[in-house]
Amino acid sequence: MAQITIKGQVPSKSNGYRIGNNRLYKTTELKSYEVNFSWQIKKHLTEIIKNPFQIWIHVYFQSNKSDLDNAAKIILDCLQENKIILNDRLCSILIMEKHIDKMNPRIEFKINEI
Repeated sequence: MAQITIKGQVPSKSNGYRIGNNRLYKTTELKSYEVNFSWQIKKHLTEIIKNPFQIWIHVYFQSNKSDLDNAAKIILDCLQENKIILNDRLCSILIMEKHIDKMNPRIEFKINEI
């Protein structure tokens, strides 16, 4: 699969949920990112990856305050939700790099079955 770019700041998984009425709720920020991700990934939809895969992800944050490990879970969840991958537990190799781009936060990734 070719490199894919998804524009927007990846929200933190740890700050993406709130508790209320004994339930866990997604924050507006997290819901908004998921919708934005879905719109941008549509043009890249291919056959779903059903086997173990490797993924290289470059995450461009607006500042150095965000954690790279929190971004991984959000990105893999979005890939699963949009049927790019069958399940995020099939990820066998995960390579990530953190970058700062105040004006153009985004992720760039490439994914391949192994």
